[in-house]
Amino acid sequence: MEHQKLTTILFDLDGTLLPMDNDAFTKGYFKLLAARLAPLGYEPAKLVDSIWAGTAAMVKNDGSQNNETAFWKRFSEIYGEQVLNDLPVFEDFYTTDFQKGKELCGFQPKAAQAVREAKRLGLRAALATNPIFPAIATESRIRWAGLEPEDFEFYTTYENIGYCKPNPAYYQELLNRLGEDPECCLMVGNDVTEDMIARELGMQVFLLTDCLINRKEKDISGYPNGGFDELMNYVRASV
Repeated sequence: MEHQKLTTILFDLDGTLLPMDNDAFTKGYFKLLAARLAPLGYEPAKLVDSIWAGTAAMVKNDGSQNNETAFWKRFSEIYGEQVLNDLPVFEDFYTTDFQKGKELCGFQPKAAQAVREAKRLGLRAALATNPIFPAIATESRIRWAGLEPEDFEFYTTYENIGYCKPNPAYYQELLNRLGEDPECCLMVGNDVTEDMIARELGMQVFLLTDCLINRKEKDISGYPNGGFDELMNYVRASV
């Protein structure tokens, strides 16, 4: 099939530009957060369960509110409204303790090179990371990958969007914000379920297999796939 000329690349972050074992990172993140909040009376197991409940609320979000509102609404239903008094502590956590999370991630210099090469080729670059983190945490992880937030025309955070992956409406919202046709966009990600669903909207996709997540064990041969070298060969052939 003849592809439309590529104009924009959407990059996933965790496991794509920033190498990581998703489960190990999540476990380490919860450990750091629990340690910070324990002195305030947050029992670790309940805290983790409550964060998952808040995350589920974001995943189910229908765009009627941003993900930040959806999260804290659910979280405060569990703990009571007084939990909102601790918001400054949560915010401070991301500027301090969360930074230790870098040690839970790998580093792939070809990731930053790919973003810069794409822009050198005249392509627009946006970051399509699942918006379940605040901006400060997303911007930190961008830097851990060897990039700067300014390297992207737009990046999703829990403050600026009201959908999550794998909801196709998440990708439609990005297309709307960027003013792009789906056929001219390439979604690059490592998660078969969350990232490759962009194809349903008519977007081109590339499955990065370095930190592959394929929970449903789908056949991936139908997707262009490989490492960063294969990705850039694909991109150069598409512009």
